[in-house]
Amino acid sequence: MHRSRLTIGHMALVISDLTVRDIRFPTAAAKDGSDALNTGDYSATYVTLQTDQGLCGNGITFTNGRGNEICCSAVHALKHHVIGRTFESITRNMRGLYEALTLDNQLRWLGPEKGVIHLATAAILNAVWDLWAKHERKPLWKLLTDFSPQQLISCIDFSYITDALSPAQALEILQKQRPTRAAREQRVREIGYPAYTTSTGWIGYSDDKVRRLCDEAIAAGWTYFKMKVGRDVETNRRRAALMRTAIGSDRVLMMDANQCWGVDEAIEQMRSLAEFELWWIEEPTSPDDVLGHAKIAKAIAPIGVATGEACQNRVIFKQLFQADAIRFCQVDTCRLGSVNEWLAVVLMAAKFGVPICPHAGGVGLCELAQHVSIFDYICASGTMDGRVLEYVDHLHEHFIDPVRIRGNRYLVPESAGYSIAMKPDSLADYEFPMGKAWR
Repeated sequence: MHRSRLTIGHMALVISDLTVRDIRFPTAAAKDGSDALNTGDYSATYVTLQTDQGLCGNGITFTNGRGNEICCSAVHALKHHVIGRTFESITRNMRGLYEALTLDNQLRWLGPEKGVIHLATAAILNAVWDLWAKHERKPLWKLLTDFSPQQLISCIDFSYITDALSPAQALEILQKQRPTRAAREQRVREIGYPAYTTSTGWIGYSDDKVRRLCDEAIAAGWTYFKMKVGRDVETNRRRAALMRTAIGSDRVLMMDANQCWGVDEAIEQMRSLAEFELWWIEEPTSPDDVLGHAKIAKAIAPIGVATGEACQNRVIFKQLFQADAIRFCQVDTCRLGSVNEWLAVVLMAAKFGVPICPHAGGVGLCELAQHVSIFDYICASGTMDGRVLEYVDHLHEHFIDPVRIRGNRYLVPESAGYSIAMKPDSLADYEFPMGKAWR
């Protein structure tokens, strides 16, 4: 595996402790983040890996309020896999750490690779990758894009996906893009990465607020907009007409149903809504229903189907690709098992020609997801065409290294790490239940 600066002086760097905090933001009151099924308090299971030499790594998993304490408990159940280990022993075999967490011979009955245990796995591994990037003094995307193709492949667990993507095929994709990596890195540094806004279209917002937010977004340079839809088709049509009128015919409109429809219902809804010139419908039905997504995709074309934020592992994505069930892959950095697993999904998407458009609607997800899109562009797909990264204008002020937006594009993160460390005052104020915001 990659050789890194893993010692200070001549002493090995050892992970001495892992702490986890239940951080919640009261977003439900203002209907921020509201959709057909959710009106919650954006929350984070916040992990800090401490080392015996002072360097720390931070990671999160995103939840929606109640139940965040369960995810914190799951982190405690897994933390013995990292405490006491030298960092060198971990970075020499990142796939091994992924397998230790996901195949724990007692906890795997609560999974494996799904549910709260997988969310906890993501929080821990996100912290490990953050620590590694900080130690190398690079942003996470740069750490990864500087790896050789062989080093990247060594991080991935190919179990259950070799019928769709073998290690040799993944290596071929990475080797093909390697000679032109530097040119793409320079280009994304210069122009940024294209984004879309979800912040104008939450389902709980009033019509007047939606119009005002659309006007403000247009003035700021946004050209891609997403709105939430629900179960009532007439309400959806009225809001779609409002959004289309507000943004005009020359801007792109997408919809997100957040899993609220059955398969046939989704087809009926989209046939009724097609007149509003839609680019995609996101999560039209259950995230586990691969064949349902395929049926919807065939029935509503040329409108595309997008999904991924609730896809629980690379195996579901494999089936979505194989069934030609999605046109846009919305990989999530916390639902999957961190970098190790989203690397597998990004490379499968490159093989099947499906654009990566990461899910980033939640606290800290924009900070994490920007690294996915930049890596995909530089190392996997080699293009930004047909790709946009979600942006939600909430809670970035709580992060030490928040996302930076210029017009309708993400600027490339430059600080070392995975961009997920929160400010100490924010951690103190929003820790549940004793933080100032909750007292």
